[in-house]
Amino acid sequence: MFDEREEWREARDGLVSEVTRLGFDEALGNEIAKNLGSPKAMNRMAAYLRYEKPKKVEVVVDEMLAIKSEIEAWREKKESEDASARYYMMRRRGLFDEE
Repeated sequence: MFDEREEWREARDGLVSEVTRLGFDEALGNEIAKNLGSPKAMNRMAAYLRYEKPKKVEVVVDEMLAIKSEIEAWREKKESEDASARYYMMRRRGLFDEE
């Protein structure tokens, strides 16, 4: 059975593998994985490293920060959309009406 922990472990290991394949330290890969915080983000970062093969650590870190920023922007957008939907539902049904 494939559980969440295994998914995280595989994503982290794949990312660390790509980082070390480029000649960077394993600790950098582990820190990037920790900062990205999800298998999807880690897999995205690993794909970027495979495709672009950056030579400088600064470029690697910049991409990690860009991915984190995009994820945060998406979360904020979703929270805003959810709040707007609740607000319009409240206006349509009234403040104290049951759903």
